[in-house]
Amino acid sequence: MKVCWALLALLSATHGFVPSSTHNKPSVPSPLVLNVNVATNFILQEFERGEFFFPNAMSSDENNGREKAPRLSRPQRKALERAQKQQKQQKVQQKKKNAKHFKLHSQAVSSLTSQSTADDVLRAIKRAQNLHDAEDLQTIEKFLLEEVDETFAFGYRGSLLSRLAVAALHMNNHELARTAIDVRRVECRASMAPMESAAIIRGLLRVHNVTDALEVLADELSLPLEGTPLSDSANQERLKWRALALSSMASRHFFQGEPSLSVLACEKLAELGPMVRESGLTAKELDMPWSRLILGASQCESGRREGTKQEETIEVDLPCNLVYSVLNAMSTFPSDNSDEVYERVSNALVRRVVFLTGAIDMKGCPAADRGEAAFIGRSNVGKSSLINMVTNRKSLAYTSKRPGKTQQFNFFAVNDKPGREKEVKYGDVMPGSMDPDSFLITDLPGFGFAKVPEKQRKQWADFMSQYLAERNNLRVVFHLIDSRHGPTDEDKKIMNQVSENLPARVNYVVVLTKADKNIKGAPGKVSKDVMQSLRTAMNENGVGKRPVILSSSNTKLGRDDLWRYLRLAAEA
Repeated sequence: MKVCWALLALLSATHGFVPSSTHNKPSVPSPLVLNVNVATNFILQEFERGEFFFPNAMSSDENNGREKAPRLSRPQRKALERAQKQQKQQKVQQKKKNAKHFKLHSQAVSSLTSQSTADDVLRAIKRAQNLHDAEDLQTIEKFLLEEVDETFAFGYRGSLLSRLAVAALHMNNHELARTAIDVRRVECRASMAPMESAAIIRGLLRVHNVTDALEVLADELSLPLEGTPLSDSANQERLKWRALALSSMASRHFFQGEPSLSVLACEKLAELGPMVRESGLTAKELDMPWSRLILGASQCESGRREGTKQEETIEVDLPCNLVYSVLNAMSTFPSDNSDEVYERVSNALVRRVVFLTGAIDMKGCPAADRGEAAFIGRSNVGKSSLINMVTNRKSLAYTSKRPGKTQQFNFFAVNDKPGREKEVKYGDVMPGSMDPDSFLITDLPGFGFAKVPEKQRKQWADFMSQYLAERNNLRVVFHLIDSRHGPTDEDKKIMNQVSENLPARVNYVVVLTKADKNIKGAPGKVSKDVMQSLRTAMNENGVGKRPVILSSSNTKLGRDDLWRYLRLAAEA
């Protein structure tokens, strides 16, 4: 009964009434009436001991044989809620009072305690990094390692440790960074995010710690387990950030003049590309920095030609031009056919180009002192436009509305020595030598529409057969066919000549031009009928297993594929 009187006294004090049923009851001790807080605490204690009940309103529970109190009235519940809230606030205040404080220099976040949020810690890390406050950074590390565990901020501790490691690397505090990385790897492995691992790798590369960067790459951004679906979101995320981390490695080493390490990173990218394609990731989702990689490779290649590159301990077979290593990796990834990227590719791979000579027989051909790539096809197939697209020149090969304008074998020198055009035009002798990636491009005369006598047409055919068989420096032949119409009789004759005369060392590639005009509303696709007729013609003329490339000089489709084969001529 004493609990009932305590509650009634509490209600009298808070609501200003005393029920008439209490007139003849024993008086409640005055402290409970006068002091609401004392009464409230008393009620809570009685509740915890199970002694709060109403004698005249008890009910029997037939299922378990226990007696339970009836539902409290609204004033009673409100009084109880206020009492519970007050007790909870007192516990929180006491916990804050007893918590250990990690003092910081920041005014926004003056200290860190176990009650701090992840945002508080992140703001403190950013401030310490921006102001190079090494003392605060050590205090934050001590807080994350000693005061909180992996459950801090709903499992966000691992992310905070990765951000702390990046800030420490930015300030060249390698010991602190190593500790944060190791603790994160051991205690927070389940919550490690690929994006955070990629950020740590970039930070390690910034301080030239390649060994640890490769270790983090192999441990935290390893390839997905064999047999797991690559289209899984977790695997896609891992592949994406592994690719971006490798691109960071390649880019940094290119700009630092270290080609061997850059080429190794590009080789890893080339191995990763097919898996990325299979996972379904798009070029937009990846957002690979190809343009920056090409710029870095171009600058590094320039230093290599001038002899200013750094000495390296790693021995790697370097390409004749470092841009080819980027192009090789780029061709394995999903492409968005960016004009900016391929303009840089063309400008880096074709730094100089000059017309050397025209020939109507083997005697008129220039010296076979470098690799050579030939373009052949019927008139009006877009041969000159394709050559201009590949070299990123507007009028290198002359384009005409009148088919059959090319009347001879035209030879162009790519990356020859500076001033080579003066030697060709005026006979001057210029000092220097051609670049290691120099090669020749040959524009063969078109067949079909060319208005020439039959005798000259016969001479062209004989010359081409002899050229294909005896030109020792020839490395690749591009046979251009109009994708709107498929192979003609002239194209079939060329295929037959290639089959009979072209040596095995020379690559033969079929290029379907004007692919943007083939199917309305579906640029870059070829109709099934055209592909079927092409494969039939290739099989009948002995070139059935040779590659086929789609191209368009308008949309610049096929540039990367063409350069993969032009590289064979540059490296000859």
